[in-house]
Amino acid sequence: MSLSFSIPRFKLPGLLATVGTHLPQWPHSLALATALNAAAKMRLLPEDSLALLEGRTFVIEVIDAGGQASFSYRGGLFRPLLKAPEAPDLSFSANLSAFLQLLARQEDPDTLFFNRELSIVGDTELGLLIKNMLDAIELPQLPSLPNLPTLSGLRHFNPARRGS
Repeated sequence: MSLSFSIPRFKLPGLLATVGTHLPQWPHSLALATALNAAAKMRLLPEDSLALLEGRTFVIEVIDAGGQASFSYRGGLFRPLLKAPEAPDLSFSANLSAFLQLLARQEDPDTLFFNRELSIVGDTELGLLIKNMLDAIELPQLPSLPNLPTLSGLRHFNPARRGS
């Protein structure tokens, strides 16, 4: 049995974005650069495409969270930027739900872009390269876990009766 779920479209409360914009942004940049380097090391990202990113700068903004990650690709590594560049080569902006739908492959970048849920600003050719890289990623399959209880099986679970 495979577990599947759908990420709904949502928008975080405005207060979160207000607070988020006043927080340091470099931790987001560090976390994203680290994750991208791990993906590259695991060979999830096409090496031939990575070479075309050399010297480029990127900004990813999660609008409804008030967060932003800035990074570059130099010397074969994604490197966090402590401050967002004035004019990055490529910038993506969307609400958290749109980015989660992209990661889960529930939506593709074209659909989100044409529905005005994803904004892409900068080098069009670089944007197309990134889109093709994302499309080429083959995520590893997680092993099935046949012994996990299903949600329907949990209705018979009564924690008060445990140990009696």
